[in-house]
Amino acid sequence: ARPQVVHDVDRQKIPVRFVITSAGLVGTDGAAQSGPFDITFMSCLPNMIVMAPSDEIELTRMLRTAVLIDDGPVCFRYPRGAVAVMDLESHVRESIEVGKGRILVEGNDIALLGFGSMVQNCLRAHSLLSKLGIDVTVADARFCKPLDINLVRSLCKNHKFLITVEEGSIGGFGAHVAQFISLDGLLDAGIKWRPITLPDNYIESAPPGDQLALAGLTGHHIAATALNLLGRTRDALLLMT
Repeated sequence: ARPQVVHDVDRQKIPVRFVITSAGLVGTDGAAQSGPFDITFMSCLPNMIVMAPSDEIELTRMLRTAVLIDDGPVCFRYPRGAVAVMDLESHVRESIEVGKGRILVEGNDIALLGFGSMVQNCLRAHSLLSKLGIDVTVADARFCKPLDINLVRSLCKNHKFLITVEEGSIGGFGAHVAQFISLDGLLDAGIKWRPITLPDNYIESAPPGDQLALAGLTGHHIAATALNLLGRTRDALLLMT
């Protein structure tokens, strides 16, 4: 299907909406049903808009946003799982500005920039780190492409440490952030950046929580990465025991 997506859709800027279900890890459905590669594949296409919701309300908004885009292709991904918020009717006509992320929690010590479902685990990491006296910013990227460069630049200029988190393979959202901050000179300015992605191997069938732990994507793993960046290795080890 790749040639069709590239040549029949993206090159011609056809307004096709790609809805990618079972994105990331899928628990006991098994590795064959998981979707770790779509961010990397779709975001490398020049005309493709790539977004991912952090929760059910954002999914509703992105569906509306995709319907309104009529000048090129767009894709959005969402994970396997039950819907926790049932009252979504009031959000069905809400849309999102393309390429615009948002800050959910403001802090000063370290910034966590999540993409899609991993925003929730960034918020869990924030709770863990707050108990240790660490002031954390949590941001929801919403878009991998076009990347919200103003949001990323602001996070880099107002923090010494930045962690990107995604439930996708190497070469996806974090790679786009790295490309931007390197070309924009932000790495030269001193920002320390760490990506958290799915590992470069297949995660076999297991309950969702176990899969996330194997992949190093739980709130505890994100918090431990932050603690290591801050030089608090002992706290990181204690957190993971």
